Amino acid sequence: MSTVLTMKVRRPAGPDGTLEPVRTWVEFSEGSGAPRVVAHAERELPPGGIPAYLAARGSGARSFVLWAGEDRRERVATLVTASAASGVATFQVLGPQGELIGTFVREKALRGRGLRTRWTVTQAGGPAAVGFKGRIFWWCVWWPLWPVQALIVLASLLGGGGDVARGPRRIIWRVDGRARLEFRSGGDRLLLHAPETDWRLGAALLVLLRAFDSPLGEPWDAAKQ
Repeated sequence: MSTVLTMKVRRPAGPDGTLEPVRTWVEFSEGSGAPRVVAHAERELPPGGIPAYLAARGSGARSFVLWAGEDRRERVATLVTASAASGVATFQVLGPQGELIGTFVREKALRGRGLRTRWTVTQAGGPAAVGFKGRIFWWCVWWPLWPVQALIVLASLLGGGGDVARGPRRIIWRVDGRARLEFRSGGDRLLLHAPETDWRLGAALLVLLRAFDSPLGEPWDAAKQ
């Protein structure tokens, strides 16, 4: 039976009605049991603070911490960018003592090795699992609609409103034809089909995916404060 990781994001209102910083966490569930919170995500800022983070973010870099609790006393895992250039970014997921849990490689569509964004997930000591963003069939359906979507975006900017249809987001990672991980855009869930998969690697992957693409319009790590 597959276990499930689900990412949650909320912007609670402050006492004066203003929005507090984004609060992001990951829930873990297996079988019929109730989900439990296993990690809280927070950007890990470079010496230059938020401006430096956002500048590096433009090249594809990301960095964040998964905390065991909201009090930030215990690290579950840390994601760091090993390299990011020309549409290809490599990330490492490290444990509390700096040990390597696994790596992710993101190859942007049309910049890497295909027409779709390619994600490679490798758990330390294990094989590389490869997945592509969206199915080719649904991309063939979506792309002809892009001119219409562009008009909706323009109308939204002019105050006319309207919702833009999102591109296909589902990703299935396979090794030798066997599905090991599956990202489902509905509910932003990551399914761990292989029991040997480290859930910390899965949690970091889910949070990273949402740092590139978010149903809320703005990725959770892109806030300017």
